Amino acid sequence: MGRAFAIGVVLNTAFVLAEAGAGLMIGSLSLLADAGHNLSDVLSLLLAWGATILAKRAPSGRRTYGLRKATILASLGNAAMLMLAVGAITSEALRRFAQPAPVDGDVIMLVAGLGVVVNGVTAALFLRGQEDLNVRGAFLHLAADAAISLAVVVGAFAMGATGLFWIDPALSLLIAAVIVTGTWGLLRDSLDLALDAAPRAVDVEAVRRWLAERPGVVEVHDLHVWALSTTETALTVHLLRPGNPDPDAFLHQTCEGLAHRFKIGHATLQVETDTAHACRLAPAGVV
Repeated sequence: MGRAFAIGVVLNTAFVLAEAGAGLMIGSLSLLADAGHNLSDVLSLLLAWGATILAKRAPSGRRTYGLRKATILASLGNAAMLMLAVGAITSEALRRFAQPAPVDGDVIMLVAGLGVVVNGVTAALFLRGQEDLNVRGAFLHLAADAAISLAVVVGAFAMGATGLFWIDPALSLLIAAVIVTGTWGLLRDSLDLALDAAPRAVDVEAVRRWLAERPGVVEVHDLHVWALSTTETALTVHLLRPGNPDPDAFLHQTCEGLAHRFKIGHATLQVETDTAHACRLAPAGVV
């Protein structure tokens, strides 16, 4: 993925400079809005790339899980940046509606057409590995950029054909709406993972049922599932198993099952055998 991030950053940085220059030259808000969106994508690619590097660092004395959570914080930061960009684009578009200004539709079509190519090629680099929230975020941003640039091309053609210059700020509002639609899911999932919610791909109740059906298990409590990173999931749980005749084999087989069935690769199980005294963490309301 490092190569894909590097290519994406270089291509999109060059395009942002060209698009912003053209937008300033002809006074096109739609081009400037699209350039701002592309700039946020460059920053998001840099954040995601840096987070994937940090996530590979070994655990230390204080950071016993390493820096894997940096990938979650990066995806959350990317989503927040995009939402801020939407606010700025919307504010300027509303102002332009009151005072629409003439723009050169041919230049807009040329630059936006280049954007379709650049963003389409870059998005294709992230088609694989979308189980990683960082990679999915990069792909969604770039694919949305390609679609937005295509919309700008169509809008610029319509503006040139009709002479209706309010189409330019209208396009920027369309861009803002597309950004919100594409980013909302990323923001929601990133915030959930930052707050240690279980990843959407993991059915916690299905995990609980499967653990309860393991040989000898009579009770499951204090079950916690959370994301170590955008690609790794952890679990801790207490299992009441009277007798427990095969402790090591049971632990090994259960951890293997969690990894195979639910993609939970970091499981910590506490097996209890005393049925006479309840664990203090057994009540559902105790964390």
